Amino acid sequence: MGIYDGRHAELYDLFYGTKPYAAEAGYLHGLLQRLSEHPILRVLDIACGTGSHAIELERLGYEIVGSDISDDMLAHARAKAQEARSSIRFEKQDMRVLDIALRPFDAVLCLFDAIGHVQTTAAIKQTFRAVHRHLREDGLFVLEFWHAAAMAGQHDPLRVRKFATERGEILRLSQTTVDLALQCATVEHAIYDLRSDGTYQTAVERQVNRFFSLQEMSALLDDCGFDVVKYYSGYSPDEILTPDSWHIVLVARRRA
Repeated sequence: MGIYDGRHAELYDLFYGTKPYAAEAGYLHGLLQRLSEHPILRVLDIACGTGSHAIELERLGYEIVGSDISDDMLAHARAKAQEARSSIRFEKQDMRVLDIALRPFDAVLCLFDAIGHVQTTAAIKQTFRAVHRHLREDGLFVLEFWHAAAMAGQHDPLRVRKFATERGEILRLSQTTVDLALQCATVEHAIYDLRSDGTYQTAVERQVNRFFSLQEMSALLDDCGFDVVKYYSGYSPDEILTPDSWHIVLVARRRA
C-alpha cells in the first residue's frame, strides 16, 4: 500500500497547495445534506493525509475523526489541527483493518483516490467491509477514485513541476506507467530540493494506484453491503461520465 513518508510527507502540502480543499469540503457538505436520510454530524475521514479536508469539514459543523496509515502524514495533520484550534481526533489506522472505538459514524469519506492504493480486489473488499462496520444503518460512504477510461487513454507519462521555497526551489519529476491488465498506475516522484546556497537534497517516492470503471466499483460496493446512490464527474454536478472524467465521486448507502 502506498504510504507518504519522510520528505514527501513534509512537502505534501506544498505539492497540493493549490487543491481547493475548502470548495471540495463545501461540495461534500452539499452531498451529505442532500442525500442522507438522517442528520449527519459524525464523519470519519479515512486516508485523511495531512487533514486538509477534515479541517475544512469541521469548520462546516461536523464532528470529525481522521485516520491514516502514515505516521508522518498524521504528524503534519495534528500540527495543522493544533494551529487551527481544531478538536479533530487523528488515529493511525490501516483502512483494510479499520478499528475505531468511536463508531458508528453517520458518514465515512475516502477521498483523493486513496482507495486505489490497496490495489487488490480482496483488499478493497476488506476495506469496504471495514467501512460497513463503522457506519450506522443507512449511513453514507463517499468515495473518490480514478476513472479507468481517463487513465487508459490520457495519462501523462512525465510531469515536471517547480515550487519556490524560502531556501530555493523544489523540482518534482513524476513519471507514470500504466498497466492496463492490472488496472494500476505506477507513479515515481523524484524530488530535488535545490537550495540557494548551492546545496541540494533528493528523495524518491513510488506509489501504485489502481483505477476503476464505474460498473466495477459499483459491483465491489454491492458485494460488501452498499447501494450506490449517486456518482459524479469529479467535484461537479455532472452525472455524465466521459473519458475526460479523471475522478469519480460516488455516494453509496450502507445496507442493514
